[in-house]
Amino acid sequence: MLQENTIQQSGVKENLEKPSNPIVRWLASTLSYIFHPLFIPTYVFLFLMKAFPYEFADITDWQLKMRLFGVFWLTAFFPAFAVFLLWRLKFSDSIFLRTQKERIVPYVITMFFYWWMYYLSRNFNDQPIVLRFFFMGIFIATVFGLIINNYFKISLHGMGVGGACTAIILFSMYYHLNFGGTISASIIVSGLVCSSRFVVSDHTNKEIYTGLAVGIGCQLLSYWFIM
Repeated sequence: MLQENTIQQSGVKENLEKPSNPIVRWLASTLSYIFHPLFIPTYVFLFLMKAFPYEFADITDWQLKMRLFGVFWLTAFFPAFAVFLLWRLKFSDSIFLRTQKERIVPYVITMFFYWWMYYLSRNFNDQPIVLRFFFMGIFIATVFGLIINNYFKISLHGMGVGGACTAIILFSMYYHLNFGGTISASIIVSGLVCSSRFVVSDHTNKEIYTGLAVGIGCQLLSYWFIM
């Protein structure tokens, strides 16, 4: 009984430490939605479109827009729709996937689509070759995420922003270009997104920092293996 009371008091204390300012919480929620991990592949592809338009010289503007739409369709819409169906079919209690058990099937579904994007990228010669290691990196991250999910609820946002930030640095290295401003912005955004998860989620420091480490490490591993 004493131990139970101590745990409950610790939980109350942790909740009290979270900012109660509604504006701060609204900003944190907005950042969490805008930089949701499912949107990260689309953002990275859009960045490559703007930074390296000559890499897409062999396709028309319409085909390029459809290629961007395809990335969003496969890496964001379908995984999100799968989560929605799981929720409506009562396989999960919430679309926010608050428990480790609820995240298992979405992990597997997302893993499939990320692998498919990597497989497709190997056959495309009309887009940046760096997409190969990026898609492989996010696929490996979902594999590690699924494994770690058996032990604790690793932060998906941490994995997403950590991988994106590392990918941009690796793009700069591969093309020998100065992306100082973009890299600085991505680091700041990563910090803000992770901070927002402290505010509006029940993640611990360990879960968020592990998510960052997995996102960073998987991109580095993929770059070394693919490039």
